[in-house]
Amino acid sequence: MSTEQTTGRLALAAVGVALLSALFFTMTYVLNRASASGGGHWAWMAALRYFITLPLLLPLMRLQGGAAPVLRAIAAHPWAWLRCGAIGFVLFYCMLSFAAASGPSWLVAGSFQFTVIAGMLCAPMLYRDARRRIPPAGLAVAGVILAGVLLMQWGHASGALDRAAWIALACVLVAAFAFPLGNRLLLLHLERTGESLNATQRVFGMTLASQPLWLLVALYAGTQTGAPSMQQVGLAAGVALCAGVIATILFFQATGMVRDQPLALGAAEAMQGAEVVFAVVLGALLLGEAWPGATASIGAAVVIAGIAGFAWVVARPAAGSPRRTQVLRTDKGA
Repeated sequence: MSTEQTTGRLALAAVGVALLSALFFTMTYVLNRASASGGGHWAWMAALRYFITLPLLLPLMRLQGGAAPVLRAIAAHPWAWLRCGAIGFVLFYCMLSFAAASGPSWLVAGSFQFTVIAGMLCAPMLYRDARRRIPPAGLAVAGVILAGVLLMQWGHASGALDRAAWIALACVLVAAFAFPLGNRLLLLHLERTGESLNATQRVFGMTLASQPLWLLVALYAGTQTGAPSMQQVGLAAGVALCAGVIATILFFQATGMVRDQPLALGAAEAMQGAEVVFAVVLGALLLGEAWPGATASIGAAVVIAGIAGFAWVVARPAAGSPRRTQVLRTDKGA
């Protein structure tokens, strides 16, 4: 078999693995929606997911460099880790959980896809070097994705978003920014301290460092609704396993397989757009949700097209230095 054929098959395999990871990531929206529809409180929904994720990550740490380097890093700079966890995990997931009651899972899934380019838009606030520049093509793609999100919301609301719908949309967009912002703040911190931690170690560290805040969120939930039901605990465990562990590992595996092939890497990253499609199908089959109407479907298609366009922008050799290209890339992994 020629080198070209081997490369092509590897790229195809990476896209397939990335597509599978998108399916498991989609369970976040579907199971959160099921919990919200069953009367589960958003604060329990959020806190339980990260309480359960922590022990699930522990066995993986033996294969991913161990927990000891992470514990040393947190002990040396506890406030930096707490800040990053507060933004990237607590703010992110509280907002996403709160929005789960606002509409069908496909609506939240489609709106949250704005996170694909949110990290890029945060660059001017974070960096002081060439990484702070936002390419014009990136801004154009951001506009396309935002237009698609608004079309989805507009179609779902039959052309008239009320106050609750605007609040829910704002929560999703805050979550879309908080996740990459927390991740990139941590990467900058590690860059300054010279500490080297892989993606799984960073996820484990932020999950561990944010536990005190999750205890406060759980305390608030307890004062509002009492103890969570076993059904809500089970749904949160499903999110923790599917999105927090399985999907994360698959996504890192897919991007790692083609890390030296820009076009294939962009294609693998673009597969997250399939989350919208998966959310539509799974929401209809598992939760009995209505299928999106014409306007919302057009919006979803625009979002997916925007993600594909962003992947192309990232994959172009003209994207610049590897450091600048990394600024553009998406931040999956929680």
